[in-house]
Amino acid sequence: MMTQICKKLEQVKIRWSLVEEKVSIFRQFFQFIWDRILSCSIGKQRKYRRLAHRQSPEPIEAALEDQEAATTTSGSGYDSDSDLVPLKISILGDCQTGKTTFVIKYVGDEQEKKCLQMGGLNLMDKTLFVQGARISFSIWDVGGDSMALDHVPIACKDAVAILFMFDLTSRCTLNSVIGWYSQARKWNQTAIPILIGTKFDDFVKLPPDLQWTIVTQARAYARAMKATLFFSSATHNINVNKIFKFIMAKLFNLPWTVERNLTIGEPTIDF
Repeated sequence: MMTQICKKLEQVKIRWSLVEEKVSIFRQFFQFIWDRILSCSIGKQRKYRRLAHRQSPEPIEAALEDQEAATTTSGSGYDSDSDLVPLKISILGDCQTGKTTFVIKYVGDEQEKKCLQMGGLNLMDKTLFVQGARISFSIWDVGGDSMALDHVPIACKDAVAILFMFDLTSRCTLNSVIGWYSQARKWNQTAIPILIGTKFDDFVKLPPDLQWTIVTQARAYARAMKATLFFSSATHNINVNKIFKFIMAKLFNLPWTVERNLTIGEPTIDF
């Protein structure tokens, strides 16, 4: 009796091992197909021309002034005009960190109405004129839940800058930044990394010793990521426009620099 049971168990083990082998093959095949879909949907890396310096360059504040140019929110579709410079920006961070509010503050309420929304991903555009060229920002705002992780590869691929956001009043969102950074770097090793602490207007209401602790931790993370650190507030438009000006100045070697600010009680800027 025991011999028959052992034989049956052995047969079950053999059948189960065959099933596991088939499942493993299926998973590898599915991963191969998914990688092919991603590579086809992302396409080849786009190139953009650098802006030529003028002998008497206009002030960067004026050069980066928004001209309310017509924009689209079709997501990945870029115009083919010769003077158009498409720039893809990705935004990552936990839920409730103010990512979408930050983007809306920058692109404006009208562009929010044209926002292309998908499950766990928002796409918004903004076009402006800089030294004779049209700069078209395509901003990919990735949701902060676990389901949104599937969008990280396509959102980060070909991005010129990746903004990692955390809530200054929630240290757990700051602790999560390293995880988002690791995910992003799997798909893009060249994008400019920027660490952004949001809700600065609420942060200044915290006790000074807690503010100092958060500032110290954020600066340490920024150094580890080789990122520039900005504290911002979408509600009061603190450092929102300045971050995008910083990105363009960095990309095109424009004559504009940002000043470090480490004064407690003021919006931190560190690099």
